[in-house]
Amino acid sequence: MKSLADALYAIAITLWIGGLWTIGYIVAPTLFYTLSDRVLAGALAGKLFTLIAYVGIGCAIYVMLYRIVWFGGRCFQHGIFWIVLVMLLLTLSGEFGVQPILAGLKHQALPREVMESLFRDRFATWHGVASVLYLIQSVLGVLLVWRQGRDPR
Repeated sequence: MKSLADALYAIAITLWIGGLWTIGYIVAPTLFYTLSDRVLAGALAGKLFTLIAYVGIGCAIYVMLYRIVWFGGRCFQHGIFWIVLVMLLLTLSGEFGVQPILAGLKHQALPREVMESLFRDRFATWHGVASVLYLIQSVLGVLLVWRQGRDPR
């Protein structure tokens, strides 16, 4: 039987990558398709993206610590460690770099909605940056799951 640490490692990867894909490619599009109020859909999606960012940060830290404890210095020779590190950096960049810019643009646009303001183009550009970061993270997540299943190093 595997240890609790091993089980938590598998759960962390599953929760993080499953959450990324579920929120980004199922829930968020469904919100925009279903709700007639795009502002509400965007607000809900934003809350969910923030939630999965914090889940990702916690899971990434656990996975990296697990690998450091399990493999010692050899963990730096393993692709999985570097995939997780890059995913963590993308998450941090999106949540603490891009998201504050988007929030600032929304605030500057008040009392109008940002997409009805002079900040529309800048908001769209930064939203695109956030989307690309999320897409790269999602693809790396699939690579992480695939690598973990083939070779745990």
